[in-house]
Amino acid sequence: MGEAYQIKNQEVLFFLTFQLVGWADVFSRQLYRDMILESFEYSRKTKGLELFAYVTMTNPVHAIMRSKKRGELSGLVRDIKIHFKVDIK
Repeated sequence: MGEAYQIKNQEVLFFLTFQLVGWADVFSRQLYRDMILESFEYSRKTKGLELFAYVTMTNPVHAIMRSKKRGELSGLVRDIKIHFKVDIK
């Protein structure tokens, strides 16, 4: 991972963008939109995610978030991505 994409200060608010490789138009489908929102909700309830705002578009999801636990934002982002892995056809 390049230096530009590393979260250096894990305790502050971050504006993050999640997008799928190839810009697949997945979030126009309710099923996939629900999956990412469930991942946010699970992380909020069990992992200390503080989610201040988000918007889902046809491919990217933009979010303003931070972790309640010191130094854990990178782990939260990783877990959200793992929870959302799907085979899109």
